[in-house]
Amino acid sequence: MISLDDAVVAKLESHGERFEILVDPDIASRIRQGEEIPIEDAVAALNVFENASQADRASEESLKKVFKTTDFEPIAIQIIKKGEIHLTAEQRKVMTAEKRRQVITFISRNAVNPQTGHPHPPQRIDMAMEEAKVHIDPFRSLEELVRDTMKALRPLIPIKFEELKVAVRIPADYAPRAYGEISSAATIEKEEWQKDGSWICVVTIPAGIQNDFYDLINRISQGNAETKIIK
Repeated sequence: MISLDDAVVAKLESHGERFEILVDPDIASRIRQGEEIPIEDAVAALNVFENASQADRASEESLKKVFKTTDFEPIAIQIIKKGEIHLTAEQRKVMTAEKRRQVITFISRNAVNPQTGHPHPPQRIDMAMEEAKVHIDPFRSLEELVRDTMKALRPLIPIKFEELKVAVRIPADYAPRAYGEISSAATIEKEEWQKDGSWICVVTIPAGIQNDFYDLINRISQGNAETKIIK
């Protein structure tokens, strides 16, 4: 369990009753986004309160009325996923900034300017988000935030998600170590080992990481690999 000093209140009101638990805001956010984390790692106490600040516990009767159980874990998960999580101003600022960074990074790596075929720099995406007044809720999933952000950006800048298929040939001297690094950076669609020991593959990558992918290929092959975009 977490320290009381690190905990904030998660509150759910239902059927005229109020239920509160003490949670770590970062871990609670991850649970809301679908991560499976032991509830003991997210809370400061295994109690459901009517008023946490006064340590008034919720009655068994009210728990059964609303949650149909008195077991702490399913109740806590419902409160985290459906309730309000009260952050301090500083906690909200830090969590919002981190989630905004994740949104910008994802878009810059996976989207391109369809007019040029090149990704938008993160700074350009950030400025467009400012102009569009994109609101970042730190408790929403990255997928939801990216979807809404792209919708807000399209009237302001030419942008779309795009993937590339790239054929790669790695010479025999570098092929054994290349597989692991390439498979972690791209989706391998086809692969074949040649009689001379070289390795050929066709991979799919987000268009926005094209330059980073070529840098990776050049590094692991010392500039001796061959690449070709497949239309």
